[in-house]
Amino acid sequence: MKSYGIRFIGKNFIRMILLLFAVSVVTFTLVSVSPIDPLQANVGQAALGAMSQEQKEKLESYWGVDEPPVQRYLNWAKDFIKGDMGDSLLYRQPVTAVIGVKLANSMMLMVIAWMISGLLGFLLGILAGVFRGTWIDRLIKGYSLLIASTPVFWLALLLLLVFAVWLKVLPVGLSVPIGVEAAGVTFLDRIQHAILPALTLSITGVSNITLHTREKMIDVMESDYMLFAQARGESRKRMVCRHGLRNIILPALTLQFASISEIIGGSVLVEQVFSYPGLGQAAVAAGTGSDVPLLMGITLVTAAIVFSGNFIANILYGVVDPRMRKGGAVS
Repeated sequence: MKSYGIRFIGKNFIRMILLLFAVSVVTFTLVSVSPIDPLQANVGQAALGAMSQEQKEKLESYWGVDEPPVQRYLNWAKDFIKGDMGDSLLYRQPVTAVIGVKLANSMMLMVIAWMISGLLGFLLGILAGVFRGTWIDRLIKGYSLLIASTPVFWLALLLLLVFAVWLKVLPVGLSVPIGVEAAGVTFLDRIQHAILPALTLSITGVSNITLHTREKMIDVMESDYMLFAQARGESRKRMVCRHGLRNIILPALTLQFASISEIIGGSVLVEQVFSYPGLGQAAVAAGTGSDVPLLMGITLVTAAIVFSGNFIANILYGVVDPRMRKGGAVS
């Protein structure tokens, strides 16, 4: 039994490492074939035209465009294995330092949104499944379908317009008040600036979990053992708590960890709308500015977070259901 568990964990871990390698290759290839000229994008066409050939060669060496793509990737991979992600060409700082600051800001948004959307979606899905066909089910299902078809940036703009512009109860953007030194920023200030971005991510993340949990709850409520429990005179509350939750918690847990990728993807647009200095905004700046070291670092960090979520879900499945350790990872 113990050897099965070690083999199961090792298999999933190796898969995660191979996926990270594949992500790095694909990302570097896409950046290399990008039509954006890093020199023109960051220096400007007029300034670039006024430079001498020697100055242009120095800039090409700094941005790494004077080497073949394969050689650049091998150089980057060699340093990355040693723990060195290189220096950001835009921020003039080590990539690890830039990611550390940006990730700290983004994590607060994503963790809040992940917890709220998961808990709220799970509860709404249970209600919709238990009261299938009633006005409660129609209301929750309609809300979920509406939110699922709403672009995240449009919802962010709507919340910004209502709460920041019309009602003026929340800040327009950024992660800290304007004009306040870092030492003077309180934790309450950061929370206040994170409310609207986190609320946007939470709202958009609810729909998938709600609809999925609803379908699972309906299947459970229509199962033979639930009909037998009903025939024995058990109350609906007891049936749901004793039999229903136990059978839908694992699928909901897996979907919750899988939703990390959706929250990270949504945070890119949300951070742009609210000018929130997080990892998503830094990724956009690195992409448009051809900052390859920073873009590679951000891509691998976010990919590692997503793969780690799936990895944890697989491990939890294996702990709860020993059959999964023999059958392989959850797809």
